[in-house]
Order: sequence, then structure tokens, then C-alpha cells
Amino acid sequence: MKRALIYFVLGSGIIFLINYLFMEVQDLGLELYYAIAFGLAWGLAYFLDDAKFSLLQKMGLSFGAMALLVAVGALIFSLELAIPSIIKFSTVFVAYYLFASFRGSKSLRN
Repeated sequence: MKRALIYFVLGSGIIFLINYLFMEVQDLGLELYYAIAFGLAWGLAYFLDDAKFSLLQKMGLSFGAMALLVAVGALIFSLELAIPSIIKFSTVFVAYYLFASFRGSKSLRN
């Protein structure tokens, strides 16, 4: 759990800094929200990369996280601005498991 939180914090921080330094940022809060979505995807993917979780549990928790992202984003910003957060989340989440599938253990933890 501790390492998953580290991935969340580092993923969010690095993406926010990259976007802030190299892209034109119009809304700092929105960029922070997108960075949190990115970090949440890495942290949750790492946390769920364990044999104790079934595929159904992994899918349920990831869809729950996406629903939470949309709900929070719709409350703070608008639904149109919240949708890109789940696209970022799902892209990172799928990329994590794609990289893991190339390993013999099918996990990036081992």
C-alpha cells in the first residue's frame, strides 16, 4: 500500500510539473486534477497488481475510480472537462497491464 501511494504522489507530481513547465497551462486547478487522475491510475494499477485480486475485482475498482473521477470533476469543473480525466486514467491503467503482460510473471511487481 505504501508503494502504491508513492506511485500516486510521484506520478501526479511528475506529470503536473511536465505539463506546467512544457505546456501552456490555462487553468492550474484543471491541470492538477488531470495530474491526480494520472497518478491515481499508476497507484491503483500497482496496488491491484497482486494475485489476491480477481479480474472482476480489478475491473470493479478501476471503474469505481473512474466514476469517482467523473463525479468529482463534474462537481468542481464540468462534465465536459471531467471526461478527459477518465481517458487519461484508463490509458495509463491499460498501459500498466500491457507492460506487465510482456513479463513472464505477468506482473510488474515481481
